[in-house]
Amino acid sequence: MHQPLYKDPFTSVYRLPWVRLHGTKDYLDMVEVLREFPDIRQNFNLVPSLLEQLVDYTDHNARDKFLEVSLQRAADLNDSDKVFVLENFFLANWENMIKPFPRYYELLVKRGTHLVKGDLVRTIKYFSADDFLDLQVFFNLCWIDPLFRFGDPFLRNLAEKGRNFTEDEKAVLLQKQMDILKKIIPAYRDIAATGRIELSFTPFYHPILPLICDTEISRVAMPGVRLPQKRFVHPEDARKQIAMGAEYFESVFNYRPLGMWPSEGSVSEEVLRIVSQEGLKWVATDEGVLFGSLGRRGRDNSGHLSDPSILYRPHSYEDVSIVFRDHQISDLIGFVYSQWDPRHAAEDLINRLLNIRNSLPSDRPHLVSVILDGENAWEHFKNDGRDFFLYLYEGLSKEDRIKTTTVSDFISMHGSGERLDRLHPGSWINANYGIWIGHEEDNLAWDYLSDTREKLVEFEAENPGADTEKAWKSLYAAEGSDWNWWYGDEHTTETQEDFDELFRLNLMQVFREIGKEIPARLFVPVLRYDREVSTPHMIRGFINPKIDGLVTSYYEWYQGAELDVSKSGGSMHKSESLISAIHFGFNREALFLRIDPKDTFADFGEGIDISIMTSSPADIKISCMLDHKVGNGRVHEKTAGQWTIKGEIADVALADIFELAVPFSVLGAKEKDEIHLFVSIRKGGEEIERCPWRGHICIVVPTADFEAMMWY
Repeated sequence: MHQPLYKDPFTSVYRLPWVRLHGTKDYLDMVEVLREFPDIRQNFNLVPSLLEQLVDYTDHNARDKFLEVSLQRAADLNDSDKVFVLENFFLANWENMIKPFPRYYELLVKRGTHLVKGDLVRTIKYFSADDFLDLQVFFNLCWIDPLFRFGDPFLRNLAEKGRNFTEDEKAVLLQKQMDILKKIIPAYRDIAATGRIELSFTPFYHPILPLICDTEISRVAMPGVRLPQKRFVHPEDARKQIAMGAEYFESVFNYRPLGMWPSEGSVSEEVLRIVSQEGLKWVATDEGVLFGSLGRRGRDNSGHLSDPSILYRPHSYEDVSIVFRDHQISDLIGFVYSQWDPRHAAEDLINRLLNIRNSLPSDRPHLVSVILDGENAWEHFKNDGRDFFLYLYEGLSKEDRIKTTTVSDFISMHGSGERLDRLHPGSWINANYGIWIGHEEDNLAWDYLSDTREKLVEFEAENPGADTEKAWKSLYAAEGSDWNWWYGDEHTTETQEDFDELFRLNLMQVFREIGKEIPARLFVPVLRYDREVSTPHMIRGFINPKIDGLVTSYYEWYQGAELDVSKSGGSMHKSESLISAIHFGFNREALFLRIDPKDTFADFGEGIDISIMTSSPADIKISCMLDHKVGNGRVHEKTAGQWTIKGEIADVALADIFELAVPFSVLGAKEKDEIHLFVSIRKGGEEIERCPWRGHICIVVPTADFEAMMWY
């Protein structure tokens, strides 16, 4: 059971709702269904970052953006909220979670099943307040497990009503959500106390421990991999993530766990040494790691095991028992059985277990480890997987040739396992770490992480005794595996931008905590397609505007480009930006920039500094203080991490608009160089707005024949 840290460290609002929504759909019912089958034993692995967020919702009134919009009266939603609802309130399995509610599916068809974000501003005009209220209710209702929807009279009646919901009904529904969340941890605690389930944990923020210890380890399984520029070697962080996870688990459940699922089943010899030193008794990973450790092929081309007795028993390394999951059966549950009749799926699984039993010698008990994601598979099953589980648990309870057990019970009764001479470094995916390192985006993220950690360590060395606990918390959160899961070409999701931004926000927060300027690169997305901010029109020709702070003529900026700030986002996603637009263009010698205020520059207040910042080809800052008029722009260049004054430029003006002309030579730019630029507005030294918030404006220095080329 796992979710990464979704909290925005700048606002303390959760960017994504998956802890809350999987909490009402998947965590409680998974353990509650076991109450009906007292002979079933099972392991549940609970990631501390998930537990911490559950506690934040239940004990500290945590909020996420989706919840905030749900709580608003539908009649009071502004256009931005309405666009958000139409874009995000259909994020559920359409077949199993939306279509069972005819009115919900009707609203999906009305919006359009093929989402074009640019059309939503127009589409909202066709949705009434009642439509939006029904959407608010359906989105939150469909994420409540059918077990609770059918078992609670209010929720059952709400589902049967099917449309025309009221604000009062919505309020009760959202309170029911919180009631379910409050039951999750106590339910696991209570049933674990009976011995029917075993609870294990994962390192706190779900990092890929072997890569935290040493990114170079990835070469063992991937000899030709391209690695980050900087080698990340911090086994002390791996140890800290394990220790923090175990300590938090103990604070919640009042005992220390015996076992651990390393994030994504990722192990290495160095990790197991740390695990052993931390006093843990067992870990689990994938069969591919076992076969890699033994230097042998595990299955033939038909998927049959060459020697089943090797897989179906624990092994050990550094006095830590290791169980290896049956990859085939685990993936059948996770990805295949959802498309089957639930009774036939359960029967097939039990028959496979019996076939395994028949293939094994009878000289000892054998252990089949079936391990998979605890939340994401079930929305693909009818009735959220409940029918499948009922048939499966009933069948297992009646089958005396198969016994369910916990890992600790098996090890305690039958030994810690045969010792491995070596442990292959790998994960549950392809027995390597290719998902999290090697792609250009993955490697860039590792370099960002390395740079930020170095700056934190330098700060501590320069400021002994400084309180850096919160800075380290953000750094450890950035070490989580989920950010890199969405980098590269392997996986996609509708919310990739949020994951990318949360990774960088945690790194930014480190700099905020230690009082250092946030590096410009951290405002640039790691996602390749999202780095450059596009404009409706490209630069079409040379311009030569008069730098006087006035729109002297419409045509003086006509050949340039314009960035609509409302569409690119201001700093911290402010709902009201100070700037309405940024215009830019050039001639052969200089770059021209124009900033239009949303209202007037007088509204900015005193002590305002407008800085034009570039991160390529050089780190340049042109700082302009606004004080009724504007003086010369002061040019700074960053070298060795420090800003130094390099001179001034006089072509700056402020009146109705802000205008500036800066020679390309001042920016260290020559023909065909890319200039990456953004605008930072500061008050009293603190940044209050950055445009664009995500990425940068990209300007290519023109060649002498630029206008002739554009003409053709």
